[in-house]
Amino acid sequence: MITTGVSGAAWRASITPWGAVEPWEGSTTLDWHIAADDRWHTPREEAAVRQTRLGGTAVVETRVQIPDGVAVQRIYSVADHRGLTVVEVQNASPLPIAVAFTRGDLLTALAATAPIAGITLPTASIAVPIGHRATVKVALAHDGRGAGRLPDALPSAAAVMRGWTAATEVASRMLLPDAALVERAIGARCELLLCGPADPDDDPVAFVLAVAELVRMGYPATRWLPDLAHAVEIAAKSGEPAWSMAAALEAAAVVFERGGESRAQRDLAALRTRMRLDAGPPAAAAPPAVPDELPDEPARVVAWVERHLVAPVSGGAELLPGGLPPAWAGRDFEVWGLVSGGASSLSYAVRWHGPRPAVLWEQHGSPLTLTAPRVAPDWSTAATEGEALWPVPPGLESVGG
Repeated sequence: MITTGVSGAAWRASITPWGAVEPWEGSTTLDWHIAADDRWHTPREEAAVRQTRLGGTAVVETRVQIPDGVAVQRIYSVADHRGLTVVEVQNASPLPIAVAFTRGDLLTALAATAPIAGITLPTASIAVPIGHRATVKVALAHDGRGAGRLPDALPSAAAVMRGWTAATEVASRMLLPDAALVERAIGARCELLLCGPADPDDDPVAFVLAVAELVRMGYPATRWLPDLAHAVEIAAKSGEPAWSMAAALEAAAVVFERGGESRAQRDLAALRTRMRLDAGPPAAAAPPAVPDELPDEPARVVAWVERHLVAPVSGGAELLPGGLPPAWAGRDFEVWGLVSGGASSLSYAVRWHGPRPAVLWEQHGSPLTLTAPRVAPDWSTAATEGEALWPVPPGLESVGG
């Protein structure tokens, strides 16, 4: 399930796949039901329910099919008025509907009606009418203050979505041909901002990866240093796949670097040597090609996406270590702020000139030697910035005509 709440505040809730809000503090679930022209529709029981994160963020949209249209619900949390979770429902049909909510302690702008005929609901439930092509909002107060009037001028779903996007892009920004991949990374970072890292004893690799993401998104490194060293020690004995173990050690290097822990940096380098993570061809520790092979664990998802774009290797960094995805051929893309080393980051763009990709790059921090053996085997540079025309990737000779 998806988490909602305000980063930096304590209140949290889970959003079910059908759009119910389940507060973590144990209060009653806020569910919803739709009175359409034909019957009551209970999203939990409907087959035609589709849910998505808008832009990959913690703004969640759930669409339920009703006669001649859909009921579109959006859930998001705001810090305004001591914290609110807003539920808005849009009637995208030509006929009026009503929506019943299973909690009465909501902030509303319209008068709620009760009792509710035609369906059995908890006694505290309320219903609000929604005209055709109209939208209504209710909100659940995080401080438990109870029913009242919905405040005016709350942030819109679009504004909250932009805020989450900006917060996640502090770590890195990606404009890729596969928009779903970018949204998956944004969603994973939203979960990390709301839920924090895994327990280091339960999943030390996930903990290390998550801490690095939080630090890259602006959290101070120093608060995590003692637990991070402990997690790295456990992770080294965990039997983790090579790609994610290498990613975890690189993530730890970022945190130790930002925390001013030079001795820990040296210990990490020695650990890499003992684990032989730098042995063999550079792409030997590339992540699996299909993201669905991963467990649905946020920190690993982000590591998977970024490691397909750049992977730190001994003495440098490798661009596109798994090769260029065939679906990206002929399509421009850009990335900013990817980790290329403990004290280094990389931004680059790929532009196409017929069947040949051109790369433009800029290194930040300590410059490294950049290579791309799966795409341009003869290319190598230690320049801080520049551009180069790569050869035609194998099998792509027909791109661009």
